[in-house]
Amino acid sequence: MTHPSYPTIRLKPNAEARAIRHGFPWVYANELVTDRRTKALSAGTLAQLQDTNRTPMGVVTVNPKSKIIARVLDRDPEAVIDAAWFEEKFTRALAHRERLYEAPFYRLIHAEADGLPGVVIDRFGDVAVVQPNAAWAEEMFDMLAAALVKVTGVSTVVKNGTGRARSLEGLEEELVVTQGALDAPIPVPMNGATYMADILGGQKTGLFFDQRPNHAFTQTLCRDAKVLDVFSHVGGFSLAALAGGASSALAVDGSAAALELAEQGAKASGTADRFAKRKGDAFDVLAALAEEGETFDVVICDPPAFAPSKKALEAGLRAYERVARLAAALVKPGGYLVLCSCSHAADLQKFRNSSARGIGRAGRRMQLINTGFAGPDHPLLPHLAESGYLKALTFRLDV
Repeated sequence: MTHPSYPTIRLKPNAEARAIRHGFPWVYANELVTDRRTKALSAGTLAQLQDTNRTPMGVVTVNPKSKIIARVLDRDPEAVIDAAWFEEKFTRALAHRERLYEAPFYRLIHAEADGLPGVVIDRFGDVAVVQPNAAWAEEMFDMLAAALVKVTGVSTVVKNGTGRARSLEGLEEELVVTQGALDAPIPVPMNGATYMADILGGQKTGLFFDQRPNHAFTQTLCRDAKVLDVFSHVGGFSLAALAGGASSALAVDGSAAALELAEQGAKASGTADRFAKRKGDAFDVLAALAEEGETFDVVICDPPAFAPSKKALEAGLRAYERVARLAAALVKPGGYLVLCSCSHAADLQKFRNSSARGIGRAGRRMQLINTGFAGPDHPLLPHLAESGYLKALTFRLDV
């Protein structure tokens, strides 16, 4: 496909053309001239975006069904989105990750921040898990996957077409191995521990690489410590704590399958004798532990997104406050409380304020000693707040 074959779409006079020229990657439906021709474009169509003066601005992908009606693929209005284009994107992303990590376990593509809007790719050695969360990536999946294999050399490709983002694009859910084979969880080495990633049966892509630096920082606090890891998933913080010399770690999660994987990880890490698990609703378990008189040197709470959208923000902030209040009651004097949020709608200040209110309501004095974010394999696009979703606050509690 060459430039002249692209249909054109045009911004309205009041649209933020300057923001798009400076790097903002989205065009909202109310910013675009949506005439009959534009509305008739099929989801995933490639088009040339023009400003209100008909000056070309770049190549975009269009989805009339989505509030984000256009996503910028390339600033060059004559760019050809073909196999070579994908290969260049993957080569650039791979060079960054190979400089960061000795072993091939990382997020290879972080959507807009890596120049592939709506596409997330996590790598687990010879296995790549692709989340095509935008219509254009669904349409071009075969070309994308072929380029991925050519550049990285992975032998297995999993298409994970599940989750809220796809529904917003009008896409159906699908989870399938498109190349190679996969029949067991994959052991993943990270921060001195071994995690078990269930690619086909776990949450998202099977493991959360974004918390790697926050696991590492918390690990430094855990030598000889009694640790509580709430919303543990497959043992993210608890296994790192044990690898860092914790005397014990209790993992709490509502999923029996996730806790089983955490236990397998503890065995693979050689720390099973210091690992324990407890299945149940996190809020109920936190309250029960307080009634039982339990206290811990380090408590970590890493819940799912309580505020996945602006509409859910206030309820989400109340939930974060409640977590902080219940968890703070379990921290020994001089101990540490780690509170995390993966809600992009709750920015750092709002999350920090909710956390501090919860700790204060528990009657504890606090010091904020560290603020963590996602690892460098999850780059942040400064123009797009949604790409900087993860926050991890570490408090030291005095009383």
